[in-house]
Amino acid sequence: MADGIYVSMCGAVARSEQLDSIADNLANASTPGFKASRPAFESFLPAGAAATSDKHYPAAVATAFDLSAGPTQRTDGPLDVVPGEGLFLTVQTKGGKTAYTRDGRLTVDAQQRLLLDGNLVLSKDGQPLSLPPVGTPRIDRNGSVWAGDQQAGELGLARLQGPVDRVGTSLLAPAQGGRAEPAADGSVSVGELELGNATAIESMVQLISAQRMYDASMQAIQTYSQLNQRAVEVARAK
Repeated sequence: MADGIYVSMCGAVARSEQLDSIADNLANASTPGFKASRPAFESFLPAGAAATSDKHYPAAVATAFDLSAGPTQRTDGPLDVVPGEGLFLTVQTKGGKTAYTRDGRLTVDAQQRLLLDGNLVLSKDGQPLSLPPVGTPRIDRNGSVWAGDQQAGELGLARLQGPVDRVGTSLLAPAQGGRAEPAADGSVSVGELELGNATAIESMVQLISAQRMYDASMQAIQTYSQLNQRAVEVARAK
């Protein structure tokens, strides 16, 4: 019966990780550029177990990120953009690392640098974008950044290939085996923002289902524990 407890405990831990992931998706359903996480599960045999064993232990072994586009929201902001299909903006994080995002809430700081949530927005050449202190900053459909009639550069756009890791709420970076390929050309939609790609309704349904599975695992642990206790009581009675 101990095996049954261990199997149920593994199931509860895996479902707990799934609940955390779904709760994160739900909380960020309206966060611009957020990409939903999707945990992957696998069953395995314990060390030394025979191949014919009927005791398989479940586990959450990896987390993938859904890079599909989310719904868009019209803002009419001249610095709000949505990269073209499959494209990501390139930024330099506060720690100096390169990251990628579809969060298009761009701003200009007091030093005339183009920022995204405090991170430097990089140009097509991989350099931070700075604007001359003239005119009103704006971005056109080709990703060119303007200050009045002067062009300051072009937004750095890239495509992500292979596995990625989350390095911020809406920031991604290539994981081991993944890579970012600069886009030779691309476009952006101006005056719009892309929201998270996990809807609140979808996440709520997944949350309820995962919670039921978690409760079932916990109930199984309790049942096996009661059976073990009864077995001990029977042994003592003899």
